[in-house]
Amino acid sequence: MRHCGARGAHHGAAGSATNPLLHLHLPTGTPHACSTTLMRSHPPLAAHLRRLLHLSPSAHLIIRRAMASTAAAAQAQPGGVPPATAEYEEVLGRLSSLITQKVRAHSGNRGNQWDLMAHYVKILELEEPIARMKVIHVAGTKGKGSTCTFTESILRSCGFHTGLFTSPHLMDVRERFRLDGVNISEEKFLKYFWWCWNKLKEKTDDDIPMPAYFRFLALLAFKIFSAEQVDVAVLEVGLGGKFDATNVVKEPVVCGISSLGYDHMEILGNTLGEIAGEKAGIFKKGVPAYTAPQPEEAMAALKQRASELGISLQVADPLEPHHLKDQHLGLHGEHQYINAGLAVALASTWLEKQGHKDRIPLNRTDPLPDHFIRGLSSATLQGRAQIVPDSQVNSEEKDKDCSLVFYLDGAHSPESMEICAKWFSHATKDDGRLPSSVEQSQTSRSQKILLFNCMSVRDPMRLLPHLLDASTQNGVHFDMALFVPNQSQYNKLGSNTSAPAEPEQIDLSWQLSLQTVWEKLLQDKGINTTKSSDTSQVFESLPLAIDWLRRNAQENQSTSFQVLVTGSLHLIGDVLRIIKK
Repeated sequence: MRHCGARGAHHGAAGSATNPLLHLHLPTGTPHACSTTLMRSHPPLAAHLRRLLHLSPSAHLIIRRAMASTAAAAQAQPGGVPPATAEYEEVLGRLSSLITQKVRAHSGNRGNQWDLMAHYVKILELEEPIARMKVIHVAGTKGKGSTCTFTESILRSCGFHTGLFTSPHLMDVRERFRLDGVNISEEKFLKYFWWCWNKLKEKTDDDIPMPAYFRFLALLAFKIFSAEQVDVAVLEVGLGGKFDATNVVKEPVVCGISSLGYDHMEILGNTLGEIAGEKAGIFKKGVPAYTAPQPEEAMAALKQRASELGISLQVADPLEPHHLKDQHLGLHGEHQYINAGLAVALASTWLEKQGHKDRIPLNRTDPLPDHFIRGLSSATLQGRAQIVPDSQVNSEEKDKDCSLVFYLDGAHSPESMEICAKWFSHATKDDGRLPSSVEQSQTSRSQKILLFNCMSVRDPMRLLPHLLDASTQNGVHFDMALFVPNQSQYNKLGSNTSAPAEPEQIDLSWQLSLQTVWEKLLQDKGINTTKSSDTSQVFESLPLAIDWLRRNAQENQSTSFQVLVTGSLHLIGDVLRIIKK
């Protein structure tokens, strides 16, 4: 297996200690630093260490996402000049202080206890504003962000003043709060942040501590949407449903459950029934509920909860192309017709409940009203089946036959891996989907490359086999797989620091494990008949991998390089920051 320029993973940092049992090189330093290395490289041991150290399985993921915000903003400017004010950077630092490192079930983790949400809402005087809010509430494993985006876009096309709360953000925390389809301005974000922060700081103490990171963001969303007097607030559940911060809404107008699958099993349960039961926690007595088509076990759990509450649970059929009068959905991929179908049901029900029956579709067979089609075709959401040509390569080589195109999809569950592979296959075969600069390329051949990382709380044996099998079945053979750490883990919130200067500081044991899984899959399926260095590489940083891709594209001008980036929305955000500089 080839490992590019990361001698630290093989030989360890100077003065590192070696664990003979695991054959791992552990960095010197704090117990937490050592535990991080072990958790990445040895998942069974990871669970034990988390129990000992009270680290939540998603803590590292949240930290890296939050810590990336400032660097993202800085990198987006020419010359690396940060556009954010000093005040904005201070706010990002305050937000990072709310990130908890204790497991959800730990008795000392007061900031994450569900019963505290009522106190926070009371402190912020949000009981009445939330009760008046016309909410559409959506949970699910796959597609809930897309469903929310479609729903908001439809209602905005109908002329309503909309608020949309989603997660995670890819480059800037303000992406989570959209007003009329646009990220909240920095000025408004700062105003509402300080209003919430100061009130909570004044009223919290040891018994009622400051809320944890996501809960604060949800409370901030409620403040923003109530103060901005939106007509409709579309809320995406962060995790699960029953105990999610968004579930303080007692009477939404309508609820929706997008496609269910296996994810966050360490928190939500080991079966589809258990996971569905958690998601159905957003159902409320007297509130209509819709679901996308589900596996039998998941559907049974959803129906049971609906029956207990005495509410109707209806299955929203996927849209068909004729419903859109043959226009394309704004979000690409065949699976988006499932999410769009659920969005149409949610938006229609909201309109009906608000007394706008004249605006809803007459039936399920005819084409949708024009304002619905307009909303569905104009919806945008970064990192979901997104195609981005590399402007550096394509602009530098504009007179030559050379192209480098990134296909970005934040799939991170077994089912979404299959969908992602199918989309990549179709997108790379369909020139009509490519931007015009790529369409004009007359390259004679293409190289398909996988750029992958997933968080260490996920099992690569549940992800990579689905990706490889679905790719093969759809005619895609990856010429190379690149494994990288997420760049955002090196960025401290409130500063512009980047990757450590010394390669020895970078732990790549997790990426090397991913590479091992990949190579064994190729071997088992008889795909790899050459040495592994010809089929996969590990890079010590994402920028090095991007540089390698750009160099190859420039040196092989008769080849089109088509790069599938997947496994983590956080990796997607990191790639977007680099290629959109």
